[in-house]
Amino acid sequence: MGTVYVFFADGFEEMEAFAAVDIMKRAGLNVAMVSVTPDEIVKGSHGISVLCDKNIVNCDFFDADMMVLPGGLPGATTLNECEDLRRQLQRQAAEGKAIAAICAAPMVLGNLGLLKGKKATCYPGFDKYLEGAEYTGAMVEKDGNFITGKGPGAAIEFGLALVEHLCGREKTKELKNVMCLTK
Repeated sequence: MGTVYVFFADGFEEMEAFAAVDIMKRAGLNVAMVSVTPDEIVKGSHGISVLCDKNIVNCDFFDADMMVLPGGLPGATTLNECEDLRRQLQRQAAEGKAIAAICAAPMVLGNLGLLKGKKATCYPGFDKYLEGAEYTGAMVEKDGNFITGKGPGAAIEFGLALVEHLCGREKTKELKNVMCLTK
């Protein structure tokens, strides 16, 4: 298995980013946190800083099994404006590999036209950026290789959906038990 790349920009939503990274690492996935800013230290929308593993300018992403975009503002806007990331997302989609985004970040995929004809969800009000998508308002939506999440309250469900996509239902069920998410 390759790597899951999670992209960070100043103003990212901590709960969405950290829940996804944590849950995927619990599943045994190789996860790399990538800064799209000149600095590897990125500060979240609630003041929590993180030291990323890599910088986007030093990666080729050929081993990417999945690319994940956390929401938050202005983080999602910065992701949307990052040309290197936009190119990588287009290549990832063209290769039929998984892409996930939550909260405000699905706008990046919508602005690239990657969600046309797909069911998608996002933070309320950002659905106007989901060009050609069928907005569902669900907590988590999966359509083909695209997984979208609504917002911070969907962070755990979103993280589990990423694991299910890459590792299957049995691994996801096992994680839910370990994380006390089942009765």
